[in-house]
Amino acid sequence: MNSDPLTEWLARLRQAIATGTLVKVTLGAPREATASLRNVYMRPVHLQAGPRLSFCYHHRTHDITKNLEAEPAVTRVAELLGSEFGSAHLFTTEAEFEWQWRAGGRPRFMRHDRAAQSQPSTAHDRARPRQIPVTAPWLEALGVTNAAGQVRAGMAGKHRQIHRFVEILGHNLASLPRPTEAPFRLVDMGCGKGYLTFAAFEWLRREGFAPLEVVGLEIRPHLVESANRLARELDLGGLQFRTGSIADAALERVEVLVALHACDTATDDALAQGIRADAKLLLTAPCCHKELRPQLQSPPVLAGALQHGIFLERQAEFVTDALRAGLLEWAGYDTRVFEFVSTEHTAKNLMIAAAKRALVRDPEPLARAVRELAGFYGIASQCLARHLGFELKPGPAAA
Repeated sequence: MNSDPLTEWLARLRQAIATGTLVKVTLGAPREATASLRNVYMRPVHLQAGPRLSFCYHHRTHDITKNLEAEPAVTRVAELLGSEFGSAHLFTTEAEFEWQWRAGGRPRFMRHDRAAQSQPSTAHDRARPRQIPVTAPWLEALGVTNAAGQVRAGMAGKHRQIHRFVEILGHNLASLPRPTEAPFRLVDMGCGKGYLTFAAFEWLRREGFAPLEVVGLEIRPHLVESANRLARELDLGGLQFRTGSIADAALERVEVLVALHACDTATDDALAQGIRADAKLLLTAPCCHKELRPQLQSPPVLAGALQHGIFLERQAEFVTDALRAGLLEWAGYDTRVFEFVSTEHTAKNLMIAAAKRALVRDPEPLARAVRELAGFYGIASQCLARHLGFELKPGPAAA
C-alpha cells in the first residue's frame, strides 16, 4: 500500500475506472467556508463519443455539469482535493474508499467494506431515475399505487414528492462522512401517514446504511398505529412510529432530522431539537408563518407595498425563513434554501437544508447579519432564536 493517503485513494479510483466497478465519487467538506462550490459528484456515463466521467459541480446557487475522459478526470479530482475539498468518497461495486483531511490533522485513507448494491446505468439522458421502485409494497398500502404498480389518480403529485425527497436526501448525505457510530438514525417529525418516512427507510436501506433506525413522530395516535402495523406486516425492522409532539420529543443522537410542513413555530421546534441532538443534516419545509407577522414593521420604502395583505404575508414568510437560515449558519450549519417541489403540488414548496459544517467559521459576522435583518423589519423575538439563546437585539450579552 502506498504511504501517501491521497496517492492510495487515487490509485483505487483509477483501478475502479479501469475495471468498470466505479459507481460514483463524492467530494465534500470545502476547505474555504465561504466558497461557492459546496460539493462535486462524479459518475460514469456513456456518450456517443465513448465512455466519460460526468462531473456535477454543486454551487450555492447553481449546478454545472462537465464530462471528461478517464485520466483528465482523475487529474481534475486530484486538483480539487489538493485545493478545495477535505474529503472524498469512492463508491465501487466492491467497497467504499474514503480520503479525509481535517484542519489540524493528518490525511487519512480508509476502506469500508460496504459495497454499492449494483452498478448504475451509464446512459446519458434527461430522464430522472426513480430511486424508489413503483412496486414497493408500502406505496400500494398507503394508496399511492395500485396492485399493478401504477400511480393512482390524484397521487401523481405525492409520488413526485416522494422521489424528490429521496433525491434531496441522497444529494445531501453524499457530501457528509458516514458516521462511525452505529446505528444510523433518521427522525421524521410530524410525519403524518408516513409517506416520506417509509421512503427514507427504503432509500437508506437500499444504499447500505446499516444498522438503521428510522423513526416517524406523529401526534395523532391512529396514524401512528396504522403506520406501525404496516411496518410490521412488511417486516421492516428498524422502522417505527411513535406518538408525540415535536416540541416535547426526547431525541438521542441523530444523523438526520426531517420536518416537512410543520406549522408555524413547530418548524423552529424541530430545528432546535435537531441541533440539540447534534444532527448532521436538517431537512425542513416550513408551513405557515404566523409568528412574525404581528411584529413586522414596514420599512419606509416598503410601507406602500406592504399595505396589501398578500405582500405582507409573503414578506413574513421571507423574513421568517431568512432568519432561520441565518440562525442555522450561526449555529454551525452550511445552509441552502431552494424549491422542494413544484407549486402545482403545494404552494408551501420551500425547503431549508442544513448540513453540519466541517470547518469552524467566525460566528460574529453571522450573528451581525441576523441582527441587522431582524432590526430592519423590527423583529424583537423569534422562536428558533429563543431556543438557541440568541438575542436578536444587539447588546453586551449578545452572542
